[in-house]
Amino acid sequence: MPSIENLSPDMPLFARTGINLASAGLGARAIASSNEFFAPLERMLADAPAVFIPDKFDDHGKWMDGWETQRRRDGGHDWGIVKLAAPGRVLGFDIDTSHFTGNYAPACRIEAASLPAGKEPDADTAWVQILKHRALGADAHHYFPCQSYELWTHLRLHIYPDGGVARLRVYGVPELDPTNDGQEIDLAAALNGGRILAFSDAHYGDFNRLLAPGRGINMGDGWETRRRREPGYDWMIIALGARGHIHKALVDTHHFKGNFPDRCSIQAADMGAFGDGLTDALITDSMFWKELLPQQRLSADAIHTFADDLEPDFGPVTHVRFNIYPDGGVSRLRLFGRPA
Repeated sequence: MPSIENLSPDMPLFARTGINLASAGLGARAIASSNEFFAPLERMLADAPAVFIPDKFDDHGKWMDGWETQRRRDGGHDWGIVKLAAPGRVLGFDIDTSHFTGNYAPACRIEAASLPAGKEPDADTAWVQILKHRALGADAHHYFPCQSYELWTHLRLHIYPDGGVARLRVYGVPELDPTNDGQEIDLAAALNGGRILAFSDAHYGDFNRLLAPGRGINMGDGWETRRRREPGYDWMIIALGARGHIHKALVDTHHFKGNFPDRCSIQAADMGAFGDGLTDALITDSMFWKELLPQQRLSADAIHTFADDLEPDFGPVTHVRFNIYPDGGVSRLRLFGRPA
């Protein structure tokens, strides 16, 4: 069962509603580091929460789920460069030192750069500090807001002087391609800014993968609810990456064979600038949104495309409520349309 901590009310708003631009599952990549003797930089970008396996060792020592450098003896410090999954504006960070107790990095600092597509950082790259020095503790999440409102493509995480970081989460908003010029896009895609704001249940799998690129790799790569033993149905509320007109919906039940939903439907609304921080009110309001897609039958392990079934002339929307009846699993949801 995955962590659903990114919807916890105890977390900062930027972590509940932002998209993790440092997600390996969305395409973020480790580019370079000063050292990764005990554990590679790329492991820090994994989507699943960090784990600790007491008896697991490798040729370099204790296996750790994250990035860990060797002990420095030269007075310097370590750093790692990450390419974000998409160019975006950063809202805040989670520097997670879970399971790093006597070997965590005691402090950090973050710089950013904005580079053209296809170009990687080099000696001439202009780095801008977007997070000043911050102290870190053992085995804990550390949330820091970002005051920069520029568009960034790469980050450089400095740790002082050495040690380990389990996970780097960079919460932000991907930038829609400015050259799109009204072309049809997946308005719900995480890489286009689509965000999950609330849901009835997410007992299995990784619900964030519902809006991820590609098809699911297994049954855990998608949204799956528990078996419902009471009346009702399950649902999820999604903020689109842009206000737009939805022309086609795609519901993919890939890998879900004995546990796919029997039916689905979609409600939608134009909420303007409201919604992200009004989760309780939004949930109540969503029950009364107009129906964009009436209930449709679903089948096992299949792509279902709905275009003619959508209500015509619905108008632009900013949010959708995706309903599944009565429960089950869906690998991917795509909502194709044009930004308004």
